[in-house]
Amino acid sequence: AGYLGAILLVLAPGWLLIAWGYGFVRRRTGLPVWLVFPILWTALEWCAGHLGDVRFPWLGLGTSLTRVPTLVQWADLGGARGITLWLAWGNALAYLALARRTWRPAALAAATVVLALAYGAWRERTLVLRPVTTVAVLQPNVGFREKWDPRQRDSLVAQLTRLTLQAARLPGVRLVAWPEAALPGYFIDHPQWDELVRRVVREIRVPVVVGALDAEFHGDGGYDYFNAAFLFDSTGDRSAQPSYRKKYLVPITERVPFLPPKWFGDLRWFGGFSHGDRFPVYRIAEGGFGIVICYESAYEDLARGYRRDGADFLLNITNDAWFGRTVAVHQHAAHLVMRAIETRMGVARAANTGISQFVDPLGRTHRSTPLDVERVEASPVLTTSVRTLYVRLGDWVAALALAGTVALLAAAFLRPRSQGVS
Repeated sequence: AGYLGAILLVLAPGWLLIAWGYGFVRRRTGLPVWLVFPILWTALEWCAGHLGDVRFPWLGLGTSLTRVPTLVQWADLGGARGITLWLAWGNALAYLALARRTWRPAALAAATVVLALAYGAWRERTLVLRPVTTVAVLQPNVGFREKWDPRQRDSLVAQLTRLTLQAARLPGVRLVAWPEAALPGYFIDHPQWDELVRRVVREIRVPVVVGALDAEFHGDGGYDYFNAAFLFDSTGDRSAQPSYRKKYLVPITERVPFLPPKWFGDLRWFGGFSHGDRFPVYRIAEGGFGIVICYESAYEDLARGYRRDGADFLLNITNDAWFGRTVAVHQHAAHLVMRAIETRMGVARAANTGISQFVDPLGRTHRSTPLDVERVEASPVLTTSVRTLYVRLGDWVAALALAGTVALLAAAFLRPRSQGVS
């Protein structure tokens, strides 16, 4: 019911607005489809990711081309939103070519495809990649309900420590990553887990990132809780650097929109999580990295911020057991291709049931795991010395699209109706 409500009350009205706005602006101003449609579409896509507790920027149009990374290398200039604007514009030209039975709009769109491919081929040939460190990602393959079964907790922790020891034996591994919420509870409630992880890390002398729950207590006896990640350094200490607390929470399951989160603290599958507000760049001997949890991979601003703050690569930890074997698993992983190209940072991804993988700064994936198998994968994570235009300027395409939308609507309200638009 919650997800159906989100579709009907949040997503559907957005597309209704773009349809109304397109018709309204075209009727009033007579401006061409290739100008009006791409601007409105791009502005709406930005809005989908900025609606407070119901924001959900899942698979924007620009992300649809991640299987052909050569074509989207220019995301280092305009980001995924730039690709969205381009695709919407190209579709408008295709419409004009079919409606008017003329080849010129299609030829113009094709010419931009050639330019994009040429830029992509040039970047793939000239961008200098360098290894930062070798990361091992754990895929324990724990079932959706099994994870939260109290009878399974200790055996799950034992499995994770066994996989960590296995990962540390792989050649060159200097960092091990567990998936999101790999520990089904709080360290404060299970001090034996804390001591076990410390002991294992001291034994292998390799830092380990652990997905778990975190809590912050207040003077009045209340507390906030977070979906979090902890870095145990090579000595087994997790206090030297703060935990990362997830900022962007999945509507309904992690945070029920618009209502006090404390109402839902004791309900299962309804969220009372709090938003994280700190974004540490974790430092290990070989470099720095930022963490994004679950669908935070869809938010461009987090990756940009980490890059500006000196991160060399991204670590994405997630639990996609919710999705089973649906296409959503593949859609989820696709976002990281855009984040890698936009920032020219490599990415390591640890997923509970898959897809775990590595993405290089050109958006090429490798060592991707199959679904629903226990697996440990290790690979060098690559980076570059480039600070892209997109990292420096931010989401400037979205800013232009929003300004353009305001200008189009203002022009439509101020001008009388125009006849004969096409």
